[in-house]
Amino acid sequence: MRLSAIVAMASNRVIGANNQLPWRLPADLARFKKLTMGHALVMGRKTYESIGRPLPGRTMIVITRQRDYAPEGVKVAHSVDEALALAPGDDEIFIAGGAELYAQTLNRLDRLYLTRIDRDFPGDTRFPEVELSTWKLLEQELHPASAPDALPYAFLTYERQRSA
Repeated sequence: MRLSAIVAMASNRVIGANNQLPWRLPADLARFKKLTMGHALVMGRKTYESIGRPLPGRTMIVITRQRDYAPEGVKVAHSVDEALALAPGDDEIFIAGGAELYAQTLNRLDRLYLTRIDRDFPGDTRFPEVELSTWKLLEQELHPASAPDALPYAFLTYERQRSA
């Protein structure tokens, strides 16, 4: 089982503002759907509530400290280990935020699917710092701004290099 994080991040590491994405990037949403379809998707409660519903074609696992939290159509866990145990047999499990969950799982990740938006954004939530020297860049797809109001971004896929 591969543990992967999927995140869109501004150049100043911002990933959210008031529990929402601070940008509109349809290509990133399409990539998110393509990569996560058919897999387990683990996220924190606030991230789930910002989406507002279970996403079709994926096993949704929400981590919360609230013992009585039970939204319809998702599995609920109270720790990362409990969440991972709810997705047996999945070849890849995706961590989809928020910042606290990314920080808790960063040292366990095998792969990082990053949409890097090459612009700073104001926000109240940041992705943790990652020492990329221990990661290998597998794929890079650059998208320069194609119109005056378009965002320059890149799709990057990293794999952690484990020492033997």
